[in-house]
Amino acid sequence: MLALRIPLAAASVAAAVAVAAPMVLAAMASSAGAQASPAPPPFSPATRAGNLVYLSGVLPTGDGGTIVSGDIRAQTRRTLDNLAAAALKNGTALERAAAVNVYLKRAEDFSAMNEVYRTYWPKDPPARTTVVADLVVPEALIEISMVAIVTGAPRQVVQPASWVSAANPYSYGVLAGDTLFTSGLLSRSGVDNSPIPGDITAQTKAVLENARAVLAAGGMTPSDVVAARVYLTSAADFQAMNAAYRGFFAKDPPSRATVQVGLTAPPYLVEIALVAVKDADRQVVTPANSDGTPGRPNPNLSAAIRVGDRLFLSGMLGANEATRGQVAGQTREALARLGRTLSAAGFAWSDVVESTVWLPDLAGFKEMNEVYRSVLTPPFPARATVRSGLMGADGLVEIAMTAVRRR
Repeated sequence: MLALRIPLAAASVAAAVAVAAPMVLAAMASSAGAQASPAPPPFSPATRAGNLVYLSGVLPTGDGGTIVSGDIRAQTRRTLDNLAAAALKNGTALERAAAVNVYLKRAEDFSAMNEVYRTYWPKDPPARTTVVADLVVPEALIEISMVAIVTGAPRQVVQPASWVSAANPYSYGVLAGDTLFTSGLLSRSGVDNSPIPGDITAQTKAVLENARAVLAAGGMTPSDVVAARVYLTSAADFQAMNAAYRGFFAKDPPSRATVQVGLTAPPYLVEIALVAVKDADRQVVTPANSDGTPGRPNPNLSAAIRVGDRLFLSGMLGANEATRGQVAGQTREALARLGRTLSAAGFAWSDVVESTVWLPDLAGFKEMNEVYRSVLTPPFPARATVRSGLMGADGLVEIAMTAVRRR
């Protein structure tokens, strides 16, 4: 499977990406990669890998590159228009989207965002995860990243037979060939959309049972899951979530990243999105430690899962005694751990097609970018960067990646 970084024309870059400070550089970069230097931002607006196109996080920028004025409706419309332009430049379209991540700055904008979002997918919307998080550009109210299926490749919406359609504009799952993307699932009954109350243990179990139903509807089981994103409203729930989560996977848990964000409704404590692949060639990757000693498996997650030519890497932190309080040091260490994992699986940095970076303090954005740029070289993977809490008390950055090996 060939992974291609596809450059956009200058006009498309202005339409498809946005910037951090200063705003006069907005036409040069997305929220994932603003820089005050003339160097190109360390991300590609889009990366194609086989039948999938990964699109970087996009902000509501206008033709001049600055954030458009207006409320969440205006910004949602502009963001989706920018995303549509980027998709068309790369052999796909909004209606071919498989999975979408929506980052909202304010939970109270959820309903109004949905009003606009719904008009772009009147039928068979993609799977979607929506969380509340601060964005790199303060004026932005929304950021959206997307995985889309190239035109002509199979796309199938998945829903358990006994479930009602989601009240909001998303599908519970979308199949892209042998790959199933689920929406961010909540502790809610699929039969009538009513909340399932309880503490973090009860809610985690309810979410995972919902996941089991969506997986089954797509011809999958928990053993096919290769990647998970767990969103918690409180880091204090991390260990209890882990205890409930472990019981869902009989062995070889998927790669995973867990961060603290806001969710869009008060009753919910946890949201989980999954990627599953139906492929008998599934292997767990456990890299060696930095000193060469064998790495130890984690009961809650695998460092990476390889399926064929694809590698799904867990979110890596770089906090240790030597890097305490250092964004640059922790970014370098996180990337070193990711690099060892890539190498252990037979992959290289040039195979990385997309990444997500979580920062608990956006003041560290520039330092993170400088180190990121020094390790990954052009053409860069697609990327989204948002503010979120991390599960390690000393963690200042977490990075997760997906790689596709070139042939």
